[in-house]
Amino acid sequence: MHKKNRIADNILSVILSILSLAWIYPVVMIFSNSLKQENAIGTATAFQFPNSETYAGFTNYINALQSKGFLTAFWYSLVITVTAAALILVCCSMCAWYITRVKTWYAKAAYFAFVFSMVVPFQMLMFTLSSTADRLGLSNPYNICIIYLGFGAGLAVFMFCGFMKSIPLEIEEAAMIDGCGPLRTFFLVVFPILKPTMISVGILETMWLWNDYLLPYLVLDRTKGYQTIPILIQYFRGSYGRVEMGPMMASIMMTVLPIIIIYLICQKHIIKGVVAGAVKG
Repeated sequence: MHKKNRIADNILSVILSILSLAWIYPVVMIFSNSLKQENAIGTATAFQFPNSETYAGFTNYINALQSKGFLTAFWYSLVITVTAAALILVCCSMCAWYITRVKTWYAKAAYFAFVFSMVVPFQMLMFTLSSTADRLGLSNPYNICIIYLGFGAGLAVFMFCGFMKSIPLEIEEAAMIDGCGPLRTFFLVVFPILKPTMISVGILETMWLWNDYLLPYLVLDRTKGYQTIPILIQYFRGSYGRVEMGPMMASIMMTVLPIIIIYLICQKHIIKGVVAGAVKG
């Protein structure tokens, strides 16, 4: 019996290893092409590693940094990601705490509304959202985080509620007996306990915020130069619509690499947070 289980585990490991290579292969190809000369990208040599004839060094990376407003777009992406992620973590954790501790019909209704929001297609809302954001002055990198708070609340509240149900109520009651009000009880007692789920939700939301293309493209006022990294990448074009593949590949690598590093560092915390939130959810 143990031998059969071991064989099955080995087969599963081989299958998952092949699948992981399939996922990694595009990233490797993008990195490889980012080091090539422009005329070697998009031809028969696109799937080959750079050699002495096609190797361009870090020229494409330098061109990407020096042209098309890459640093400005990087700053806007960073501001949007950090601000929106912080808002989602603080506001949604407080909301989940209220929902799990207040046993009323409207608290349950709010929970189901948040869960339902995860299944509503973005395409149903995007045109109305674009005009509403323009009227309310949300079409800039510093206010768009309010929109992201609404779209990211569904998953965050769902995960926080699942973990919050496993926190003993006696801990909060003891804090209130010692004189803590609701805010102090939450930030001094509940908030530190939420660390595993905080990290999980933070990483998942950060990956979504950093890589999102459609919402900033619809909402941000690009006539004022507001654009994020995903929007910027599509504008690497030369004369007559020719795509500058070298700087584009370099930009993609510089965009993908930070989020990959963060994910690899925090992946164990993501698994712990998801499992912890699923125990009582």
